[in-house]
Amino acid sequence: MSSEASKKYIVHPGGKVTGKVRVPGDKSISHRSIMLGSLAEGTTEVTGFLEGEDALATLAVFRGMGVDIIGPDKGKVTIHGVGMHGLKAPTSSLNLGNSGTSMRLLSGLLAGQGFDVTMTGDKSLSSRPMKRVTDPLALMGAKIDTTDGKPPLTLHKTSSLKAIHYDLPMASAQVKSCLLLAGLYAEGKTSVTEPAPTRDHTERMLEGMGYQVEKEGSTVSLVGGGKLTATNIDVPADISSATFFMVAAAIAPGSDITLEHVGVNPTRIGVINILQEMGANITLTNEKVTGGEPVADIRIQYAPLKGIRIPEDQVPLAIDEFPALFIAAACAEGQTVLTGAEELRVKESDRIQVMADGLTTLGIDAKPTEDGIVINGGVIGSGEVDSHSDHRIAMSFAIAGLQAGGSIQINDCANVATSFPGFVDLANKVGLQIEEIDG
Repeated sequence: MSSEASKKYIVHPGGKVTGKVRVPGDKSISHRSIMLGSLAEGTTEVTGFLEGEDALATLAVFRGMGVDIIGPDKGKVTIHGVGMHGLKAPTSSLNLGNSGTSMRLLSGLLAGQGFDVTMTGDKSLSSRPMKRVTDPLALMGAKIDTTDGKPPLTLHKTSSLKAIHYDLPMASAQVKSCLLLAGLYAEGKTSVTEPAPTRDHTERMLEGMGYQVEKEGSTVSLVGGGKLTATNIDVPADISSATFFMVAAAIAPGSDITLEHVGVNPTRIGVINILQEMGANITLTNEKVTGGEPVADIRIQYAPLKGIRIPEDQVPLAIDEFPALFIAAACAEGQTVLTGAEELRVKESDRIQVMADGLTTLGIDAKPTEDGIVINGGVIGSGEVDSHSDHRIAMSFAIAGLQAGGSIQINDCANVATSFPGFVDLANKVGLQIEEIDG
């Protein structure tokens, strides 16, 4: 992972965003393409792969387990699958950098392998909770050592896993996917019931590779012992990355931007629903399905925003997009209230507290609560904020510059490369004014 922890952004005030752009590929789908492509029989061709540090960490660890992977080259990756039981014991621990998705999903996938393996991460990942996956995996018979419930994780060889039914205590696609991946290696039917819909990229890709997945209401299940067949995967542009430009256009008068070939999976469009309820002018065109995933071009034209009480049923559908949505709330007329989002406190940073601190520094009335935040729209000023090494925090405060009264300095921005390589160049191309400084 990047060592440039002192990278800073200086964002100059004003401007608008215009044009047509395609943001990098979807991180969630990029991770899964490597994982499932490696376990498939045959050769999987991936296009649109996100060449960010998180997805590259996933790619590197599968190479470390003996999978022949060619690329990435301009988003193209070729994976020569080794089959469900073809992974080899790595010669050293698997370093997943900043990627919580990689570690949680791999906990399930590696729990069923015939070798011991240790997974490590950077300082941020080493502080993130893993009991939410290790506890249910233990019920399946996995043997996992943690450090007080946090990484590093060591998974020990087990003779077999047993299928379970698990009721998720909170909506989490990562936990659901972890258990389904473990279920591939379990005896019997593994099923997971979620309290609210979460992203279903794992289920869609499993089905695309010929593995039967059953869905009934809020429960998804599969039977272990099957096989995956290689396929071609077209990774759409990441709606989480597109969100920064959606919000940018929504807050800056005169903006009109089109984001091309964006994944609009129904379990991911909370950000669109929330912005539209706030009054944003958003239209979807060129809608189609590619590789089992719906995509569309998203056009956003400036319109005044109003504060709302965010519906709790939208929270799991927009969980990664809230830092940017908090900037929209700061620019809206009236009060925005978020509840039911305690998950935000255990992301790459405590996103509720960090965003509240930064908004307060910039002159916005933002009060954190246990499971959300209350933001009263106002006038964004200038100042110095800290991203706490969180890529989404850094990019969110960058777009705030469009409505700021003066320059904003954002500290600790190196991790933007984990999800959005080239963010500053693309942002400046469409109308923002960001200087990137290596301190």
